Amino acid sequence: MIRTNASFPKKFLWGASTAAHQVEGGNHNQWSVWELENARALAMKAEYHISDLNKWDHIKDIARQPDNYVSGKAVDHYNRYKEDFDLLKKLHMNAFRFSVEWSRIEPEEGVWSAEAIEHYRQYIMELKKRDIEPVMTLFHFTLPVWFSDMGGFEKRRNVKYFERFAEKVAHELGPGVRYIVTINEPNVYLEQSYLEGSWPPAKQNKIVAWRVLENLAYAHKLAAAAIRDVSSDHLVSIAHSTTYTYAGDDSWLSSISASIMQYLSDDYFLKKIIKHCDYLGVNYYFSARVYGYRVHNPDEKQSDLGWDASPMNLQFALERLYDKYDKPILITENGIADMDDELRKWWISQSIVAMKLAMQRGVDLIGYLHWSLVDNFEWAYGKWPRFGLAAVNYKTMERRLRPSAKWFGAVIAKLRQ
Repeated sequence: MIRTNASFPKKFLWGASTAAHQVEGGNHNQWSVWELENARALAMKAEYHISDLNKWDHIKDIARQPDNYVSGKAVDHYNRYKEDFDLLKKLHMNAFRFSVEWSRIEPEEGVWSAEAIEHYRQYIMELKKRDIEPVMTLFHFTLPVWFSDMGGFEKRRNVKYFERFAEKVAHELGPGVRYIVTINEPNVYLEQSYLEGSWPPAKQNKIVAWRVLENLAYAHKLAAAAIRDVSSDHLVSIAHSTTYTYAGDDSWLSSISASIMQYLSDDYFLKKIIKHCDYLGVNYYFSARVYGYRVHNPDEKQSDLGWDASPMNLQFALERLYDKYDKPILITENGIADMDDELRKWWISQSIVAMKLAMQRGVDLIGYLHWSLVDNFEWAYGKWPRFGLAAVNYKTMERRLRPSAKWFGAVIAKLRQ
Protein backbone atom coordinates (compact mmCIF):
# COMPACT_ATOMS: atom_id res chain seq x y z
CA MET A 1 0.00 0.00 0.00
CA ILE A 2 1.44 3.37 -1.05
CA ARG A 3 0.97 6.21 1.45
CA THR A 4 2.01 9.43 -0.24
CA ASN A 5 1.65 11.37 3.02
CA ALA A 6 3.87 9.07 5.06
CA SER A 7 6.17 10.99 7.39
CA PHE A 8 8.31 10.24 10.42
CA PRO A 9 6.00 10.06 13.44
CA LYS A 10 6.64 11.87 16.70
CA LYS A 11 7.51 8.60 18.42
CA PHE A 12 10.09 7.66 15.75
CA LEU A 13 13.42 6.67 17.30
CA TRP A 14 16.38 8.68 16.07
CA GLY A 15 19.62 7.50 17.60
CA ALA A 16 22.97 5.80 17.38
CA SER A 17 24.50 2.42 18.19
CA THR A 18 27.61 1.01 19.85
CA ALA A 19 28.78 -2.37 21.13
CA ALA A 20 30.47 -2.98 24.47
CA HIS A 21 33.77 -4.48 23.32
CA GLN A 22 34.17 -1.93 20.55
CA VAL A 23 33.95 1.11 22.82
CA GLU A 24 34.15 0.22 26.54
CA GLY A 25 37.79 -0.75 26.97
CA GLY A 26 39.21 -3.04 29.64
CA ASN A 27 37.24 -6.13 28.72
CA HIS A 28 38.45 -9.68 29.22
CA ASN A 29 36.65 -12.10 26.93
CA GLN A 30 37.35 -14.51 24.09
CA TRP A 31 37.97 -11.55 21.75
CA SER A 32 40.51 -9.80 24.00
CA VAL A 33 42.41 -13.09 24.39
CA TRP A 34 42.39 -13.67 20.63
CA GLU A 35 43.55 -10.11 19.93
CA LEU A 36 46.69 -10.54 22.01
CA GLU A 37 47.44 -13.86 20.34
CA ASN A 38 46.97 -12.57 16.78
CA ALA A 39 47.89 -8.86 16.79
CA ARG A 40 51.37 -9.36 15.35
CA ALA A 41 50.12 -11.67 12.61
CA LEU A 42 47.33 -9.27 11.66
CA ALA A 43 49.81 -6.41 11.43
CA MET A 44 52.18 -8.44 9.26
CA LYS A 45 49.37 -9.46 6.90
CA ALA A 46 47.80 -6.00 6.64
CA GLU A 47 49.46 -4.98 3.39
CA TYR A 48 48.48 -8.24 1.73
CA HIS A 49 44.85 -8.00 2.89
CA ILE A 50 43.97 -4.32 2.63
CA SER A 51 46.58 -2.48 0.53
CA ASP A 52 44.06 -2.22 -2.31
CA LEU A 53 41.83 0.08 -0.24
CA ASN A 54 41.55 3.69 -1.39
CA LYS A 55 42.88 5.01 1.91
CA TRP A 56 45.84 2.63 2.19
CA ASP A 57 48.40 5.45 2.01
CA HIS A 58 46.65 7.12 4.95
CA ILE A 59 46.26 4.01 7.10
CA LYS A 60 49.31 1.89 6.29
CA ASP A 61 51.37 3.06 9.25
CA ILE A 62 48.72 2.25 11.85
CA ALA A 63 47.58 -0.91 10.02
CA ARG A 64 51.12 -2.29 10.28
CA GLN A 65 51.24 -1.75 14.06
CA PRO A 66 50.22 -4.67 16.32
CA ASP A 67 48.70 -2.22 18.83
CA ASN A 68 46.05 -1.36 16.25
CA TYR A 69 44.57 -4.83 16.68
CA VAL A 70 44.38 -4.76 20.49
CA SER A 71 41.23 -3.11 21.84
CA GLY A 72 42.87 -2.12 25.14
CA LYS A 73 41.12 1.00 26.42
CA ALA A 74 39.13 1.26 23.16
CA VAL A 75 37.52 4.72 23.53
CA ASP A 76 37.05 4.34 27.31
CA HIS A 77 33.26 4.47 27.01
CA TYR A 78 32.95 2.41 30.20
CA ASN A 79 34.16 5.44 32.16
CA ARG A 80 33.06 8.21 29.80
CA TYR A 81 29.54 7.09 28.98
CA LYS A 82 27.92 10.20 30.51
CA GLU A 83 30.00 12.38 28.22
CA ASP A 84 28.94 10.24 25.27
CA PHE A 85 25.28 10.40 26.28
CA ASP A 86 25.56 14.18 26.27
CA LEU A 87 26.55 13.90 22.61
CA LEU A 88 23.23 12.15 21.97
CA LYS A 89 21.40 15.12 23.43
CA LYS A 90 23.45 17.56 21.36
CA LEU A 91 22.36 15.64 18.29
CA HIS A 92 18.69 15.76 19.40
CA MET A 93 18.56 11.95 19.51
CA ASN A 94 16.02 10.02 21.56
CA ALA A 95 17.37 6.45 21.34
CA PHE A 96 20.63 4.59 21.89
CA ARG A 97 21.59 0.99 21.25
CA PHE A 98 24.32 -0.58 23.38
CA SER A 99 25.36 -4.04 24.47
CA VAL A 100 25.95 -5.38 27.95
CA GLU A 101 29.19 -7.32 28.25
CA TRP A 102 28.43 -10.88 29.34
CA SER A 103 32.01 -11.42 30.52
CA ARG A 104 31.67 -8.50 32.96
CA ILE A 105 28.31 -9.61 34.35
CA GLU A 106 29.25 -13.30 34.63
CA PRO A 107 33.09 -13.40 34.71
CA GLU A 108 33.05 -17.01 35.91
CA GLU A 109 30.40 -19.63 35.30
CA GLY A 110 27.59 -19.03 37.77
CA VAL A 111 29.33 -16.06 39.42
CA TRP A 112 27.46 -12.78 38.97
CA SER A 113 29.25 -9.45 39.39
CA ALA A 114 27.17 -7.06 41.49
CA GLU A 115 29.56 -4.26 40.50
CA ALA A 116 29.03 -4.80 36.76
CA ILE A 117 25.27 -5.10 37.15
CA GLU A 118 25.19 -1.86 39.11
CA HIS A 119 27.31 -0.17 36.45
CA TYR A 120 24.85 -1.06 33.71
CA ARG A 121 21.92 -0.14 35.95
CA GLN A 122 23.38 3.34 36.37
CA TYR A 123 24.18 3.41 32.66
CA ILE A 124 20.54 2.83 31.75
CA MET A 125 19.37 5.34 34.37
CA GLU A 126 21.56 8.02 32.78
CA LEU A 127 19.94 7.35 29.42
CA LYS A 128 16.48 7.57 30.93
CA LYS A 129 17.38 10.87 32.66
CA ARG A 130 18.09 12.28 29.23
CA ASP A 131 14.81 10.90 27.79
CA ILE A 132 16.75 8.52 25.58
CA GLU A 133 15.18 5.14 24.76
CA PRO A 134 17.60 2.30 25.62
CA VAL A 135 17.94 -0.53 23.11
CA MET A 136 19.88 -3.30 24.86
CA THR A 137 21.82 -6.08 23.12
CA LEU A 138 22.88 -9.27 24.91
CA PHE A 139 25.35 -10.90 22.49
CA HIS A 140 27.43 -8.71 20.17
CA PHE A 141 30.18 -11.16 19.13
CA THR A 142 31.95 -11.40 22.52
CA LEU A 143 31.73 -14.33 24.93
CA PRO A 144 33.08 -15.01 28.42
CA VAL A 145 36.28 -17.03 28.28
CA TRP A 146 34.72 -19.81 30.36
CA PHE A 147 31.81 -20.12 27.90
CA SER A 148 34.13 -20.09 24.90
CA ASP A 149 36.36 -22.74 26.51
CA MET A 150 33.40 -25.12 26.79
CA GLY A 151 32.68 -24.74 23.09
CA GLY A 152 30.45 -21.66 23.04
CA PHE A 153 27.51 -21.89 20.67
CA GLU A 154 29.02 -24.90 18.90
CA LYS A 155 27.29 -27.17 21.43
CA ARG A 156 23.54 -27.27 21.96
CA ARG A 157 23.92 -28.06 25.65
CA ASN A 158 25.68 -24.72 26.19
CA VAL A 159 22.68 -22.66 25.08
CA LYS A 160 21.20 -22.97 28.58
CA TYR A 161 23.93 -20.63 29.87
CA PHE A 162 22.91 -17.91 27.45
CA GLU A 163 19.26 -18.42 28.41
CA ARG A 164 20.23 -18.00 32.06
CA PHE A 165 22.20 -14.85 31.25
CA ALA A 166 19.24 -13.38 29.35
CA GLU A 167 16.92 -14.06 32.29
CA LYS A 168 19.40 -12.50 34.74
CA VAL A 169 19.80 -9.37 32.65
CA ALA A 170 16.04 -9.05 32.21
CA HIS A 171 15.58 -9.26 35.99
CA GLU A 172 18.39 -6.90 36.91
CA LEU A 173 18.41 -4.42 34.04
CA GLY A 174 15.11 -4.95 32.29
CA PRO A 175 12.92 -2.45 34.14
CA GLY A 176 12.75 0.63 31.96
CA VAL A 177 14.17 -1.15 28.91
CA ARG A 178 11.56 -1.82 26.26
CA TYR A 179 13.64 -3.01 23.28
CA ILE A 180 15.97 -5.97 23.77
CA VAL A 181 18.14 -7.54 21.05
CA THR A 182 19.24 -11.06 21.92
CA ILE A 183 21.83 -11.70 19.19
CA ASN A 184 23.64 -9.34 16.86
CA GLU A 185 24.24 -10.43 13.27
CA PRO A 186 24.24 -14.22 13.60
CA ASN A 187 25.00 -14.53 9.87
CA VAL A 188 28.09 -12.30 10.16
CA TYR A 189 29.30 -14.16 13.27
CA LEU A 190 28.92 -17.44 11.40
CA GLU A 191 30.75 -16.21 8.30
CA GLN A 192 33.68 -14.52 10.05
CA SER A 193 34.23 -17.01 12.88
CA TYR A 194 33.41 -20.35 11.24
CA LEU A 195 33.63 -20.00 7.44
CA GLU A 196 36.35 -17.41 6.74
CA GLY A 197 38.05 -18.03 10.09
CA SER A 198 39.07 -14.39 10.49
CA TRP A 199 37.47 -13.99 13.95
CA PRO A 200 37.75 -16.19 17.04
CA PRO A 201 37.60 -19.14 17.26
CA ALA A 202 39.01 -18.85 13.72
CA LYS A 203 37.64 -22.10 12.33
CA GLN A 204 36.80 -23.00 8.74
CA ASN A 205 34.30 -25.80 9.02
CA LYS A 206 30.93 -25.75 7.25
CA ILE A 207 29.41 -28.44 9.44
CA VAL A 208 30.37 -26.61 12.65
CA ALA A 209 29.17 -23.35 11.08
CA TRP A 210 25.75 -24.86 10.34
CA ARG A 211 25.56 -26.23 13.89
CA VAL A 212 26.37 -22.81 15.36
CA LEU A 213 23.65 -21.17 13.26
CA GLU A 214 21.09 -23.72 14.41
CA ASN A 215 22.14 -23.20 18.02
CA LEU A 216 21.92 -19.43 17.70
CA ALA A 217 18.34 -19.77 16.47
CA TYR A 218 17.59 -22.02 19.43
CA ALA A 219 19.35 -19.57 21.76
CA HIS A 220 17.18 -16.70 20.54
CA LYS A 221 13.98 -18.68 21.11
CA LEU A 222 14.95 -19.64 24.66
CA ALA A 223 16.26 -16.18 25.52
CA ALA A 224 13.17 -14.45 24.13
CA ALA A 225 10.90 -16.71 26.18
CA ALA A 226 12.97 -16.13 29.33
CA ILE A 227 12.87 -12.36 28.84
CA ARG A 228 9.12 -12.34 28.29
CA ASP A 229 8.62 -14.49 31.39
CA VAL A 230 10.25 -11.71 33.38
CA SER A 231 8.03 -9.03 31.83
CA SER A 232 5.61 -8.97 28.94
CA ASP A 233 6.53 -5.31 28.40
CA HIS A 234 9.78 -6.25 26.67
CA LEU A 235 9.91 -6.23 22.87
CA VAL A 236 12.46 -8.80 21.70
CA SER A 237 14.27 -9.37 18.42
CA ILE A 238 17.65 -10.04 16.85
CA ALA A 239 19.72 -7.52 14.87
CA HIS A 240 20.03 -9.06 11.42
CA SER A 241 22.62 -7.88 8.91
CA THR A 242 20.91 -7.75 5.54
CA THR A 243 22.60 -7.43 2.18
CA TYR A 244 20.08 -6.40 -0.47
CA THR A 245 20.89 -8.80 -3.31
CA TYR A 246 19.63 -8.12 -6.83
CA ALA A 247 20.22 -9.22 -10.41
CA GLY A 248 22.26 -6.80 -12.49
CA ASP A 249 20.67 -7.94 -15.77
CA ASP A 250 17.65 -9.83 -17.08
CA SER A 251 19.30 -13.25 -17.41
CA TRP A 252 17.73 -16.22 -15.66
CA LEU A 253 21.08 -17.17 -14.11
CA SER A 254 21.51 -13.75 -12.49
CA SER A 255 17.97 -13.80 -11.17
CA ILE A 256 18.22 -17.31 -9.72
CA SER A 257 21.67 -16.67 -8.24
CA ALA A 258 20.49 -13.46 -6.57
CA SER A 259 17.46 -15.27 -5.11
CA ILE A 260 19.59 -18.09 -3.73
CA MET A 261 22.11 -15.66 -2.23
CA GLN A 262 19.32 -13.63 -0.63
CA TYR A 263 17.74 -16.75 0.84
CA LEU A 264 21.00 -18.00 2.32
CA SER A 265 21.99 -14.64 3.79
CA ASP A 266 18.54 -13.66 5.11
CA ASP A 267 15.71 -16.10 4.96
CA TYR A 268 17.25 -19.40 6.04
CA PHE A 269 17.85 -18.03 9.53
CA LEU A 270 15.00 -15.52 9.77
CA LYS A 271 12.37 -18.17 9.04
CA LYS A 272 13.56 -20.06 12.10
CA ILE A 273 13.17 -17.20 14.56
CA ILE A 274 10.72 -14.63 13.17
CA LYS A 275 7.75 -16.02 15.13
CA HIS A 276 9.77 -15.35 18.26
CA CYS A 277 10.39 -11.68 17.37
CA ASP A 278 8.18 -8.73 18.26
CA TYR A 279 9.90 -6.59 15.64
CA LEU A 280 12.83 -7.09 13.28
CA GLY A 281 16.15 -5.39 13.94
CA VAL A 282 17.93 -4.66 10.66
CA ASN A 283 21.57 -3.69 10.08
CA TYR A 284 22.28 -2.38 6.57
CA TYR A 285 25.67 -1.43 5.12
CA PHE A 286 25.79 -2.62 1.50
CA SER A 287 24.09 -4.38 -1.40
CA ALA A 288 25.14 -7.11 -3.81
CA ARG A 289 24.58 -6.75 -7.55
CA VAL A 290 24.72 -10.15 -9.23
CA TYR A 291 25.74 -10.96 -12.80
CA GLY A 292 25.54 -14.66 -13.53
CA TYR A 293 26.68 -16.25 -10.30
CA ARG A 294 29.12 -13.55 -9.20
CA VAL A 295 28.75 -10.26 -7.35
CA HIS A 296 29.88 -7.20 -9.32
CA ASN A 297 28.93 -4.04 -7.45
CA PRO A 298 28.85 -0.58 -9.06
CA ASP A 299 31.53 0.69 -6.63
CA GLU A 300 30.86 4.25 -7.75
CA LYS A 301 31.41 5.25 -4.15
CA GLN A 302 33.11 3.13 -1.51
CA SER A 303 33.60 3.28 2.22
CA ASP A 304 37.12 3.30 3.64
CA LEU A 305 36.70 -0.46 4.07
CA GLY A 306 36.06 -0.87 0.34
CA TRP A 307 32.35 -1.61 0.80
CA ASP A 308 30.13 -0.51 -2.08
CA ALA A 309 28.12 2.48 -0.87
CA SER A 310 24.52 2.15 -2.04
CA PRO A 311 22.44 3.72 0.74
CA MET A 312 19.33 4.15 -1.44
CA ASN A 313 19.00 0.37 -1.65
CA LEU A 314 18.02 0.47 2.01
CA GLN A 315 14.51 1.19 0.70
CA PHE A 316 14.35 -2.11 -1.18
CA ALA A 317 15.86 -4.07 1.71
CA LEU A 318 13.22 -2.69 4.08
CA GLU A 319 10.36 -3.34 1.66
CA ARG A 320 11.46 -6.92 1.00
CA LEU A 321 11.82 -7.80 4.67
CA TYR A 322 8.57 -6.12 5.69
CA ASP A 323 6.57 -7.68 2.85
CA LYS A 324 7.96 -11.12 3.66
CA TYR A 325 7.80 -11.11 7.46
CA ASP A 326 5.17 -8.49 8.33
CA LYS A 327 7.02 -7.26 11.42
CA PRO A 328 7.74 -3.65 12.42
CA ILE A 329 11.36 -2.83 11.61
CA LEU A 330 13.94 -1.03 13.72
CA ILE A 331 17.12 -0.09 11.84
CA THR A 332 19.61 -1.13 14.52
CA GLU A 333 22.73 -0.23 12.50
CA ASN A 334 23.45 1.81 9.38
CA GLY A 335 26.61 3.77 8.70
CA ILE A 336 29.84 4.16 6.79
CA ALA A 337 33.57 4.04 7.55
CA ASP A 338 34.65 7.52 6.45
CA MET A 339 37.70 8.96 8.23
CA ASP A 340 37.69 12.21 6.25
CA ASP A 341 33.94 12.73 6.64
CA GLU A 342 33.53 12.96 2.87
CA LEU A 343 30.54 10.65 2.38
CA ARG A 344 28.74 10.45 5.73
CA LYS A 345 26.38 13.39 5.15
CA TRP A 346 25.48 12.00 1.72
CA TRP A 347 25.05 8.49 3.18
CA ILE A 348 22.70 9.67 5.94
CA SER A 349 20.65 11.91 3.63
CA GLN A 350 20.20 9.09 1.12
CA SER A 351 19.26 6.70 3.94
CA ILE A 352 16.60 9.13 5.18
CA VAL A 353 15.14 9.39 1.68
CA ALA A 354 15.17 5.58 1.39
CA MET A 355 13.33 5.24 4.71
CA LYS A 356 10.76 7.81 3.68
CA LEU A 357 10.07 5.98 0.40
CA ALA A 358 9.80 2.64 2.20
CA MET A 359 7.31 4.13 4.66
CA GLN A 360 5.30 5.54 1.77
CA ARG A 361 5.02 1.98 0.49
CA GLY A 362 3.64 0.80 3.82
CA VAL A 363 6.71 -0.31 5.76
CA ASP A 364 6.14 0.02 9.53
CA LEU A 365 9.41 1.61 10.61
CA ILE A 366 10.15 2.13 14.31
CA GLY A 367 13.40 4.04 14.12
CA TYR A 368 16.89 4.60 12.77
CA LEU A 369 20.06 4.00 14.85
CA HIS A 370 23.24 5.15 13.14
CA TRP A 371 26.48 3.22 13.49
CA SER A 372 28.28 4.54 15.37
CA LEU A 373 27.98 7.27 17.96
CA VAL A 374 31.76 7.42 18.46
CA ASP A 375 34.72 5.90 16.66
CA ASN A 376 35.16 2.29 17.66
CA PHE A 377 37.42 -0.76 17.60
CA GLU A 378 36.36 -2.44 14.35
CA TRP A 379 37.12 -6.07 15.18
CA ALA A 380 39.86 -7.64 13.03
CA TYR A 381 40.48 -4.30 11.26
CA GLY A 382 41.37 -2.66 14.56
CA LYS A 383 41.16 1.03 15.33
CA TRP A 384 41.79 2.70 11.99
CA PRO A 385 38.24 2.49 10.49
CA ARG A 386 36.28 5.57 11.54
CA PHE A 387 32.52 5.05 11.78
CA GLY A 388 31.80 7.60 14.50
CA LEU A 389 29.53 10.59 14.34
CA ALA A 390 32.05 11.80 16.90
CA ALA A 391 35.76 11.52 16.12
CA VAL A 392 37.86 10.20 18.99
CA ASN A 393 41.49 11.07 19.60
CA TYR A 394 42.84 7.71 20.81
CA LYS A 395 45.66 9.41 22.73
CA THR A 396 43.61 11.96 24.67
CA MET A 397 40.17 10.33 24.32
CA GLU A 398 38.76 13.72 23.31
CA ARG A 399 35.44 13.52 21.46
CA ARG A 400 34.67 15.91 18.61
CA LEU A 401 31.46 15.90 16.60
CA ARG A 402 32.19 15.66 12.90
CA PRO A 403 30.57 18.21 10.54
CA SER A 404 28.27 15.50 9.18
CA ALA A 405 27.09 14.76 12.73
CA LYS A 406 26.25 18.39 13.41
CA TRP A 407 24.29 18.50 10.16
CA PHE A 408 22.50 15.25 11.10
CA GLY A 409 21.61 16.64 14.50
CA ALA A 410 20.01 19.69 12.88
CA VAL A 411 18.04 17.42 10.54
CA ILE A 412 16.79 15.31 13.45
CA ALA A 413 15.69 18.45 15.30
CA LYS A 414 13.55 19.47 12.32
CA LEU A 415 12.13 15.99 11.77
CA ARG A 416 11.14 15.68 15.44
CA GLN A 417 9.23 19.00 15.50
